[in-house]
Amino acid sequence: MKRKMIKRGNLIVICGPSGVGKGTVVKKLRELKEFYFSVSVTTRAPREGEVNGVDYVYVTVPEFQEMIDNNMLLEHAVYADTYYGSPRAPVEENLAAGFDVLLEIELDGARQIKKSMPEAKTIFILPPSIEVLESRLRSRGTETEEKIVKRLKRAEYELSCADEFDYCVVNDVAERVAKEILEIINNI
Repeated sequence: MKRKMIKRGNLIVICGPSGVGKGTVVKKLRELKEFYFSVSVTTRAPREGEVNGVDYVYVTVPEFQEMIDNNMLLEHAVYADTYYGSPRAPVEENLAAGFDVLLEIELDGARQIKKSMPEAKTIFILPPSIEVLESRLRSRGTETEEKIVKRLKRAEYELSCADEFDYCVVNDVAERVAKEILEIINNI
């Protein structure tokens, strides 16, 4: 009796500057198709309305360092003085089981993934303009002026790196962008 081989899932990396609307686009995308969504680990404090284990897994810096030391993260980076990373085990288990996996991560993490897993498909989300990006960051009401300036400076750098990605999409309307990304994924 022949055993049926399970087709390995696709690893989809969603990236873009802070404030571009990655989270909103990913939420809309997950309404259109079932994915395993990797919940990132972070050392930042939760924003109002965020839930531990749903939006992020919130840990201390020493806990994060222990995860690095024990090779428990697929990728990790420091962004705006905060640590972020993707837990390795659930991503690898879901890919092996045939599920498509979504990672919503920042530039350094995306580069690490592309280096260690070149089969991953990377999608960079662009803002309609830098002015729109700044407006989105300010409308959050969660950042100090210093952090906004730091995030905007980093965004300019990240936007200059967009050509490193397999695909780029402009986030003008989240629903439209989610459908465009789904079309990309369906054609992989």
